[in-house]
Amino acid sequence: MKITNQHYRTIWPDPDLPAAVCIIDQRQLPHRFVIERLTDLEQTRIAIKEMHVRGAGLIGATAGFGMFLAAIHASEKNFDQEMEEAGQRLFGSRPTARNLGWAVDRVLEAIRQKQTPVEKRQEAFRVACAIADEDAEFCRRIGLHGLGIIEEIGRKKKGSPVNILTHCNAGWLAFVDFGSATAPIYAARDAGIPVHIWVDETRPWNQGSRLTAWELQQENIPNTLITDNAGGHLMQRGDVDLVIVGTDRTTRTGDVANKIGTYLKALAARDNNIPFYVALPSSTFDWDLECGSDIPIEEREGTEITTATGMTADGRMETVHLAAPGTRAANYSFDVTPARLITGLITERGVVAAEKEAIRKMFPDRC
Repeated sequence: MKITNQHYRTIWPDPDLPAAVCIIDQRQLPHRFVIERLTDLEQTRIAIKEMHVRGAGLIGATAGFGMFLAAIHASEKNFDQEMEEAGQRLFGSRPTARNLGWAVDRVLEAIRQKQTPVEKRQEAFRVACAIADEDAEFCRRIGLHGLGIIEEIGRKKKGSPVNILTHCNAGWLAFVDFGSATAPIYAARDAGIPVHIWVDETRPWNQGSRLTAWELQQENIPNTLITDNAGGHLMQRGDVDLVIVGTDRTTRTGDVANKIGTYLKALAARDNNIPFYVALPSSTFDWDLECGSDIPIEEREGTEITTATGMTADGRMETVHLAAPGTRAANYSFDVTPARLITGLITERGVVAAEKEAIRKMFPDRC
């Protein structure tokens, strides 16, 4: 996507330093656009763990490049063992995101087919680049398949904007390019369909207000920021035509783990007869999981709830306390939306019902 009319991906090999990868430090947005350079496994693990990068697809791509950086530094003598250990280090950084483990496993499986450390390093780089390229391409296809949903609603509205509600950030910043939930929105814009986006602020990290609203502004997409709990009210008023969200892990039966609060939006959408779609590349499916209740739910530090960071009037980044000293906080990062509340899954292969047999038929090579 574009930042001040210049195209960027969210992660790319450093053109000036072959043993480095560039990312956008999302902690600084929307106040500062900062490009960070990663040069080793530990920097990559911290970038994932501490939210320099976040979002299903981007976590996967970052993990892929992290394995490449680990390969650069792995010793000749214990190369394979050190790479396995590197994979385990990355696995623990964000437990809910399926793309992370998928990317690590893909790199490990590929380098096992090569003989020498030199060949393995070359293969790790090739696979990491392939993961990033596929993520961008799959999101582009998600946009094309989701476009039909918006087109149908647009015809009924006869030129009035299609009002779409989204939760958290499942945009370009959460993937390598295009995004998942935003890809149909960008495709609709490009097709000349007027759209307006309701953007949930998405506490406690405020990915909606800090990232989604900023991203949509960069692309000149009309949007309005709302509090997390306003979505149901807007649906009751008839101000929402469609809900599209992303997912960090989806079971083979169609249950979806996404940013905390997604389940409540699905309930409100069902109560108000509003279509609720989940957009995802197939890399986000966990083909081994049957039940959403088995998805590991990440719990983060309570200070993310009791404090907030922003920019002061004189341009300084400052963290302030929102709660009284000693306040105990439980910070669940995700919840699970059961398949029965989901109108459909928008994937790179098409739109499919959130149902085991339908998913199996669309992905017979994966199930």
